[in-house]
Amino acid sequence: MSAMDIAYIPSPSTGVIHLGPIPLRGYAFCIIIGVFVAVWLGNKRWIARGGKPGTVADIAVWAVPFGLVGGRLYHVITDYQLYFGEGRDWVDAFKIWEGGLGIWGAIALGAVGAWIGCRLRGIPLPAWADALAPGIALAQACGRWGNWFNQELYGRATDLPWAVEITAGPNRDAGTYHPTFLYESLWCVGVAFLVIWADRRFKLGHGRAFALYVAAYCVGRGWIEYMRVDEAHHILGVRLNVWTSIVVFVLAVVYLVLSAKLRPGRETVVEPDTSGGKDGADAAPADADAATGAADAEKPEPAEAKTPVLTKDAPAKAEAEAEAPEPGKR
Repeated sequence: MSAMDIAYIPSPSTGVIHLGPIPLRGYAFCIIIGVFVAVWLGNKRWIARGGKPGTVADIAVWAVPFGLVGGRLYHVITDYQLYFGEGRDWVDAFKIWEGGLGIWGAIALGAVGAWIGCRLRGIPLPAWADALAPGIALAQACGRWGNWFNQELYGRATDLPWAVEITAGPNRDAGTYHPTFLYESLWCVGVAFLVIWADRRFKLGHGRAFALYVAAYCVGRGWIEYMRVDEAHHILGVRLNVWTSIVVFVLAVVYLVLSAKLRPGRETVVEPDTSGGKDGADAAPADADAATGAADAEKPEPAEAKTPVLTKDAPAKAEAEAEAPEPGKR
């Protein structure tokens, strides 16, 4: 038996490890690790842009649940036959730990959650997305290893030394296949470094770092999809996710070009100083009132016009004054 025959990446015998009564699922664990990596790196980049510590995590509280729901919805809708076909149990559509998250739905609905969080904090969503973009790519790199635990989303059969071993199971045959989960994971790491480099080199702003991440990811996702052999819907003989990659790539490039022309440069302020700004706003009227009062105090009071007081003797007095000779005249 040659080395080529025995060289491969073994798959875990199970995707679940039981810590007493608590099941620890590899797929969920990879996603959780990815979320922490994204928030950690995003927080560092946000602070470097002038934002406050903790803001990225606060907004992620909105973005992550929305993203999970969106990712699951996309998967269930595009692969509905897995849950609503003959002999299928629709309850399985809620078993997210068994795998099945569509990145397109996760990004789309996750952006809605992020928009809500940004609105509550008075933060521009594009700036927050720019800070988080490389972290999202690294989160995807971590999350793809969940497919390895579940022995899913592999490519065509191969005898390459880095092939992944797949054991026999429902809807799969034992053998060695292209580890497309590994290819995409490595691609996402490269995308993260590309965005970090480009952001430092060109000072990307107004959502352009995020758009670069989207465009670069779509390029890799396109060719990786061609290698996969799992069941998928096709349009004109091409997998649905390939078409999605093409459309999203075009949209991202268009945004990059138009944004650079309409809003060049980078945001100067990414997060308002809510504490200082509020105090300053409250203090301004009081200061203005104080200044106005001081100015009024320094103004000389206008001389009051002396209005003659008319009495009953006024006509006689006026006549006597008129007949009196002026001083110096005789």
